This record gives sequence, C-alpha cells and structure tokens, in this order.
Amino acid sequence: MQFAVGVPNVREYGDPHVLMELGRHAEAAGWGGFFIWDHLVYREPGDPVCDPWVALTAVATTTTRMRLGIMVCALARRRPWMVARTAAAIDVLSDGRLVFGAGLGSLGEGEFTAFGEEGDDRARADRLDEGLEIVTGLWSGEPFSFHGRHYRVDETAFRPVPAQRSLPVWIAGRWPSRRPFRRAARWNGLFATHHEVALGQTMTPGQLDEIVRYTLDHRVNEGSFDVVMEGTTDGPGPAEAARVSAYADVGLTWWVEQLNWARGSLDATRARIDLGPPGAIVPRENDG
Repeated sequence: MQFAVGVPNVREYGDPHVLMELGRHAEAAGWGGFFIWDHLVYREPGDPVCDPWVALTAVATTTTRMRLGIMVCALARRRPWMVARTAAAIDVLSDGRLVFGAGLGSLGEGEFTAFGEEGDDRARADRLDEGLEIVTGLWSGEPFSFHGRHYRVDETAFRPVPAQRSLPVWIAGRWPSRRPFRRAARWNGLFATHHEVALGQTMTPGQLDEIVRYTLDHRVNEGSFDVVMEGTTDGPGPAEAARVSAYADVGLTWWVEQLNWARGSLDATRARIDLGPPGAIVPRENDG
C-alpha cells in the first residue's frame, strides 16, 4: 500500500507557493505521493485557481522521492500534444516520478461550454480516448501519426521521451458509470470515485470492491495495475491502519488522503500532512 496527499488547485490552494510548501511538508512527513486537482475555474466567480502543471513543476524541483501527478488531468479540454510535451518534461525533471492521471473533468458547463468547448459527456469521453492515444503515442519518441474524429497529428517524433520507460496512466471514473472503468482496464490503473460519496467522505470497502471487480473483469493487458481512491483518516495509528487495510484486502494500492476545505482550514491541512500517512508504506519494485 502506498499513501499520497491529494490537494485542490483552487481557493486557498490556488497559490503555487502554498502547493509547493505542502509538497515539501508531505515528503518530509513520509508520504509516498503528492497529487493536485485540475480545474480551470471553480464554483464561485473569482475563486483563485493555480495552473496544476506549473504547481507540479514547482513541487518536482523541491522534492526528490515522492510520486507526483495531476489527479486528474481533464484531457478533453487540453491539446494532447501540449500535454505530452509538458508531462514528459516534468517526468524528466523529477527523475521519473510522474503519474499521469486522466479523466473527463467534473465541470462540463463551467470549464467547457463557457469557453466554447464541447461540454457533452459523450463528446468529452471520445476526445479523452483520442487524447490518450496521442499522448502515449508521442511519448514513444518514435515517428507517430494520428487521424481521428477530433484530432489529427501528421507524422512527427517527440523527444525527449519521459524518463520512465512506461509512464503510469491512471484513469478516473465515477461509479456507477461503466465506460470510465472499461477505459481504465486498458491502462495502468483506476482512480475510483462514487456518486454516493460526497467531498470529504470515504467510500466503503464494499463499494470499492464492486468497482475493482468490474474493472478487472474487463482487463486484457498483463502487468501491474494500480487501484487508487481518496479517503480521510485522522493520522497514523493502529486503528486507522486497520481501517485502511480493509481497502487493501479488496485491491487498493494507493490511498490518497483527501485534504481540502471540507477537512478544515489550510492550517489543519498542514497539520494533517505533518502527522504522516495512516500506515506503513510498502515499497513497489519499480519505485527504486
């Protein structure tokens, strides 16, 4: 089991200095990962928002060990070739610590249609699938071309390639929608959320088990597969470690401690990070 910190890029977290500071705290406290939301705007007009790729770059330069990622990149509202360039650069800069999370994004009206982009869920899903093919194809460094319904890439080769030979791709989904989890089954991991679980709450092991079983039933590729979920704990200790282990029993490999205004102030977030993960981190073979 690995443990990460998950923080927003909006409101009081919409300052790259804050996110960089929290990243330093997380690594010092023994967390194994640091993941940032991807929003362009948020719920209220004027909510501060930080570009997550800029913030992640800053965190990469001030840490040395943790996995880093955007959880998750709303790929359908970004140009996939630009994402491929940025992600590869951050993976090189961080010496191979990037995880690439991707999903539809949660604010179809506010972040898509309000800026002239297609906000329909199905259209965004189609763009996401094409975008994933382009991003990973360009990461190969070999001549690559793509001609789809939404995107076209004439033959080109992108270099440098990511530091990791196979940069992990985790796909987000919100149960009970099935298509995102069939998509996740084709990649390296799933980031599971549930429509019955509100911000600041944690899904049950039974809810996660249903999601994992469905996804693995559609898995055709060999190799390791990560199961990632957000949750809340009060800190390290036997009781919290035992509670988290119930999720490991149904396949969870990454617990992401959900930290935002639903948990309290920014000072409360710092305090929770400094307490450290709720259980012992088990190193993965490919983590060095």
